[in-house]
Amino acid sequence: MSQVNGKYRETEVQLRATRRTFTAEYKWRILAEADACPRGQIGSVLRREGLYYSHLAKWRGERAAGTLRDKPRGPQPNPNRVEVERLARENAALKRKLAQAEAIIDAQKKLAQLLDGLTDGQP
Repeated sequence: MSQVNGKYRETEVQLRATRRTFTAEYKWRILAEADACPRGQIGSVLRREGLYYSHLAKWRGERAAGTLRDKPRGPQPNPNRVEVERLARENAALKRKLAQAEAIIDAQKKLAQLLDGLTDGQP
């Protein structure tokens, strides 16, 4: 608990941490501000914004590569979706054929046993 004006107040604890996300506009603004800082003053910008130097390094690399833009979040579409669906259909068809072949083999075994029993009783 923390104390404010001599009284205690409840501190809120998050059950699950959330990942911070930064817009491309924010990244561009921070990079411009960091680039304009005199030597030794970048730390104050980072502390004020709650960032790490690694953020700047990564964002500078993205800026140099031309990939500093908003990225879509969430699951990415599977580029092999059509192939996976085709293979799933093929797999289902092969399983049906296998079940049919196993049924035929079982019937052949039973028929062979039946014929074997009939021929054993005959002289």
